Amino acid sequence: MKRALFSVLLLSAVLQGCAFAPGQHMTPDDVQDGPDMSDVKVVPITQLSVQQQQTIYKAEPIPSELLTYRPEDYLIGPGDSLIITVWEHAELNSPAAQDQKEASARVVRNDGTLYYPYINSIHAGGLTVGQFRANLQKALATYLTGAQVDVNVEGYSSKRVIISGAVKNPGPQALTNTPLTLVDAISRSGGETADANLANLILKRDGHEYLIDIDTLNRRGSHLNEIYLKDGDQLHLGDNHANKIYVLGEVLHPQVMTYGTSTFNLMEALGNAGGISQETANAEAIYVIRGAQGASKQPATVFYLNAKKPTAFMLASQFDLQTSDVIFVGPANITRWNRFISQLLPSATVVGTTAAFSH
Repeated sequence: MKRALFSVLLLSAVLQGCAFAPGQHMTPDDVQDGPDMSDVKVVPITQLSVQQQQTIYKAEPIPSELLTYRPEDYLIGPGDSLIITVWEHAELNSPAAQDQKEASARVVRNDGTLYYPYINSIHAGGLTVGQFRANLQKALATYLTGAQVDVNVEGYSSKRVIISGAVKNPGPQALTNTPLTLVDAISRSGGETADANLANLILKRDGHEYLIDIDTLNRRGSHLNEIYLKDGDQLHLGDNHANKIYVLGEVLHPQVMTYGTSTFNLMEALGNAGGISQETANAEAIYVIRGAQGASKQPATVFYLNAKKPTAFMLASQFDLQTSDVIFVGPANITRWNRFISQLLPSATVVGTTAAFSH
C-alpha cells in the first residue's frame, strides 16, 4: 500500500515537472500577466523596431561654435623662449654656441618683456613673431645699419590645454604656432585607456561644457578633426564604469559587462558572454529587459528575439542596447525538465528507501 502511494506521488510530481522546474524562464505572455506589469511594453525585435531604436538614440550633433572656431596667429607670451639671431653681428647673439638652442634662448618675462643688448628691454608679449621681429629690427636700427634679424620660438610655455581622465598620459599640452585639434590632443596623450568611455568626452571652454562623442571619429561625415583647441581649454575623458549591461540565463559566461562606445548592440553582448548555450538555451527566448526611461518618458519595455534561425542574429547586430539593460536567455523545455528530474531523483530515492524500510 505504501509503495503504491509513493508511486502515485512520484508520477504526479513528474507530470507537473515543467510547472515546478527550478530556475527562471520567461515567455512574452509572462511579462504582462505578472504582478504590477500592466504598463510594461512587449516588443518583438524586428527590422522595424530596430530602426525605431536607432532613430530614438541618435548622437547629438557637434555645436556650431566648436566647428567655426579657428586659431589666430600665435602670440608670444610670458615663459616663451625665443632664439634671436642678428646676421653678421655675432656679438649680439647669445655668447653660448649657436647649436645649443636652449642655452641661447631668451625667455619672455612675466611683464611680457625680454632683455636684449643695446636696447636693454623690449616688449614681446601679445605680439606675433613677425611683429616682434619688425619691432626689434627697428629698435636696433638706431645702433646698427641694415641689421637683419631672425626670430623663432624655441620653447612654448605661455599657452596650453589640459587633458585628464581615461587617457594614457594625462596632463598639460602646449599650444604652438601649429594649431592643435581635439583629435591631435588625444593622440598626443597616448590615446584612451581600456576603461575609457569614448562617448563621454567633456570639453570645458569659456565657462561652457560640451559633451562630445569621439567614438564617431571613424564614421562617415565625422567633423571631430575640425575642432581646434584654444588656450585654457580642458578635456576630460570619462570612464565606462557606469555603462553596465547584465547578461543572464543560458549563455556560456553570464556576467556584468561594461562598454565604452556610443553604441553597443545585442550581438556584441551575447558574443562577449560566449554566445548562447547550444545544449541548454531556448533560442526563441532571448529577451532585453529595459527599465522605464524617466527623461524620455518611455515605459519599461521587454524586447524579445526569436533566434531559432541563425539569420535572426543579423537583427541582434543592429539592435542597440542601453545602460542597465538586462539580457536574459531562457532555458529550453528539456533543460528545465532535466533540472527538475535532477533535483527530484535524490528526494525520490530517500522516499523510496523510507517506504521500503517501512514495508
